[in-house]
Order: sequence, then C-alpha cells, then structure tokens
Amino acid sequence: MIRHKLVAIVGSGALAVALAACGSSNSSNDTSGTGSGASGTITLGTTDPVTAVDPAGSYDFGSWNIQWNIFETLMVIPPNGTDPVPDAASCTQDDPKTITCKLRAGDTFSNGDPLTSEDVKFSLQRNIQIADPNGASSLLGSISNGDDKKPDLAPGAVETPDPQTVVFHLNGPDLTFMKVLTTPAASIVDHKVYPADKLLPDDQSVGSGPYTLSKFDKKTGWAYVANDKYSGDRKPKTQTILVSFFSDPSALKTAVATGQLDIAWRTLSPTDITSLEQNGNVEVVRGKGSEFRYWVWDFRTADGKQLAVRQAVAQLIDRDAIAKNAYDGTVTPSYSIVPPGFGGQKDSFKSMYGAPSVDKAKQILSKAGVQTPVPIKLGYTPSHYGPNAVDEAQELADELNNSGLFKATTDDAEWEQYQTLYKQDAYDLFMLGWYPDFLDADNYLTPFLRDGGFYANGYKSAKVDKLLTQELGETNQSKRDQIIGQLQDITAHDVPIIPSWNGGNIAITAKGVQGVQETLDPTYIFRFWLISKS
Repeated sequence: MIRHKLVAIVGSGALAVALAACGSSNSSNDTSGTGSGASGTITLGTTDPVTAVDPAGSYDFGSWNIQWNIFETLMVIPPNGTDPVPDAASCTQDDPKTITCKLRAGDTFSNGDPLTSEDVKFSLQRNIQIADPNGASSLLGSISNGDDKKPDLAPGAVETPDPQTVVFHLNGPDLTFMKVLTTPAASIVDHKVYPADKLLPDDQSVGSGPYTLSKFDKKTGWAYVANDKYSGDRKPKTQTILVSFFSDPSALKTAVATGQLDIAWRTLSPTDITSLEQNGNVEVVRGKGSEFRYWVWDFRTADGKQLAVRQAVAQLIDRDAIAKNAYDGTVTPSYSIVPPGFGGQKDSFKSMYGAPSVDKAKQILSKAGVQTPVPIKLGYTPSHYGPNAVDEAQELADELNNSGLFKATTDDAEWEQYQTLYKQDAYDLFMLGWYPDFLDADNYLTPFLRDGGFYANGYKSAKVDKLLTQELGETNQSKRDQIIGQLQDITAHDVPIIPSWNGGNIAITAKGVQGVQETLDPTYIFRFWLISKS
C-alpha cells in the first residue's frame, strides 16, 4: 500500500464545512430530509490508505472498509460471528457446487434504482472482466472461466431466473464460496451507473448500504452520511462519519490524545498504545483479531531449498522474545499457519519443534551434512507493516546469530519494491503479513500453500494440493477439520513458511463513544452503523 502524505489534521468542524463544498454531485448523496433516524457526528482517524472505492479496483483494508459501509453484499458476517447471515439476500448452499439466493423485496440503491438479480450478476461479472491488478477478482475463481487473457464468468455460472433470484453453479465443490459472497469483492453495484469495462471515479459511488460517501479525498479523508433509502438490518446510529487519513502513526496518536478525534483505528505502534492507555484520557478497546505475521522461505535460493536449513530456523525462532522485545507484549506467539479459533486449528509447529533449542537445531543441520554457520539473508519492509517490523527482523537475526549456527543479515525495501524483490529471490527468508478475506481456515491454507502460494516462493506439493481440494468440498465438519489438521502438520514439516505471531484488533476512543467493542472482531470490518456517541 502506498501511504499518502498527510496534508493536515482535519478536525470535525473543518471537514463538516467541506461536505457542502466537496460533496459528490450525485443526487444519491443528498442527505437533506433524511429518514434514517441517525443523528450526530463521529470523527475517526486511520493510517489505512484507499486504493479505489469501486469494488472492482481494490483489495486492501482501507478500500474494503469503505465498501463494507456503502455497499451491500448478498450475505454478511455479523459482529463476532463466523457464519454468513442475510444482507441483500438470503442464500442457501443446496450442495457443494450450488448456491441459491433470494433478494430482499423492495431493496434500492441510494439513487432510488431498484436492486435486482441483474445488478448482482453484473457486479460479479464486471469484477472478473475488468480483472484490475489492484482488485480482488481472484476471489471469484469458483465462478470464473479461468481465462487470463479474456476473463469472464464461466458459462452458466450465474443464473437469474427472475429479478429476485440468483443461482450460482460453481466450477467445483467449494464450501467457502458463501463466505466469499460476504467480501467486498462481491459488493453489489448499480448496473445503470457503473461501467462494465472500467472503474467508476471514486467520488461518484452509488451503493445500497447503510451509508453513502459525501466527500472523498485519498490524501486527507472522506465522509459518510446515513443513507435515507437503506432498508436493511444494518441501521446507522450516527448520521455523519468523518474520516481523516494519516500517513504517520505518531500524528494519529497526537490527534486522538488531544481530543481532535473520537476514534483512532489502524494503526498505532505498540508503544503508542501503551502510552495512551497509561495517559487515562482515552479508552483502549481490545477485540479479537486474526492478523497473522509470518516468514516465507524462497525455495529457489541455496538456503531456502534445503529442508534442514528451514527446519533448523523453525527450531530456533523464539516467538515469545519477538512478542516481548519487538511488540511490547501486544501480540500472541503463533505456532500454526491457521490462527486459534478456526475449525481444525492445531499448534503443529509447537508439537513438532517444542521450545527453541540450539542443540536440536544443530542436530538437524549436522544430520543433513550442512556446514555452519549458514549465511542467510532476511528481508522485511520498514513501513507497510508498521514501525516494529524492523525490530522483529533484528530480533530474529540476533536469535539465529547467537546460536552460532547461522550468519544472518537483514535487508529492507519499501512495499512496492519489496514485492518485486522477494519474487526475484532477493532474500532467503522474508516477512509478510495477512488478514483474512473471510473467516475460514482455508483462507490461511489455499492462498499460502497451493502452487507456491500468492507470493510464488517455489513450494509445490501434490499431496497438499490434493488435501486442499478435499477440504474445500468436505461437508462433514469433523472430517474437514482432520484434513485441515493434516495440512498444518505437513506445513510444519516442510516449512514453506514460519508462523510468527497473531495480533488483536485495537482501537482508541474518546470517552462516551459506544459500539466500538462490538465491531472489533477477527473480520476487521469497522461497522460504522454500530457506532454512536453520548
């Protein structure tokens, strides 16, 4: 993500005045005479940049949290829930390859256009056809034709027998696709407004969700107003939400500490969180999270292709020290590719390697005939994952060097260049982070393990690919959990990646702000419709 320079700290008064001058020209954003029942104003600050408001052009937190609030999806994940519930429709999985959805009667977009099955099919098809490099069309693989040169819906993948009915015929068994339909990749847009072959400008958005955008500026911030035509269950409590964008976490901390913001969410450093909590003027609200930080091996380098080297590092890494020394104890050590709380999760790395041990690591390398010390280059990006990434990289390097078995060095690059470098084999072992697209163990397995994962590290396992296909189509949850457990055990043995830690979901609020605790869950959806201020 490219973070934009903060032009100014925009207070609620300044941004409120800007609404009239900078609002979209669309009539859908006119909130005069709103019948939503919402009232008041909430100000929020974030360091999450936005790639695009159009659902076909983004695959990042900043964009997705706008889309969750201004668009509807067929189904939605409720606060602190894991199973989809109706949003624009009620859907049932008829069998592992078929889903039928019935749209809510009388649903309309914010401009008054009716929302029909034609809009649903159009929204999914344009996402696949546009195939924006910054978009999430890859999540829709179960209904796409698989043609990279001319992507489209697979023939017969989406049927619309009447204006209120949508039937999905998937390419293969996929029990996770219902959850894919809860992601912004499946946001429903108005086919009369959105072009089929290109993105709509950010300031012209039209949705059917609880809010509309009345101002949007990537560099400074954006504003939501309650959608008076919204007819669903996500009823807004607050009329206006003003969001200020910060490129610097320290500026975000200052703004919330001095009362310029009601809420600060994503992302403050661990030390800033501790400082704010000790100050006592604000509330530190903690919720369950599913953030995952891990290290990826490049199987094309001399070190990465050696199983013994990979296993020796897995034997040496001290996750407790990383959590304490690099993150001030604000994260939880991770011993599996799948975070706690997901079906089938097991701490396979703890079972296989136990506590960090130089002696055991030495035995692994000696048995394989690996000469020590092994030179190894660790890669990380200094700002994309927050200011403490450098501390984690240095902590791991120190652990390896102190063992006497490795000669570790670190190297870094900013995010855009970093993504290119790690795919060009610049590092033996490199740091990445992950937030789930949807709450299912598969979202921590398939993207990481099939055909080298999305990071293309060269790892391939026919057995793993077979098990991934099996778990996607397994209707017996107990059997599916067993397969998911097998995949974690294989990952711990093969070590294509090394899990490091899991993080929570933390926000800072002013006194009197309500509803934040309810929305801080592992989905990382910030549900503005739940937030109010006394």
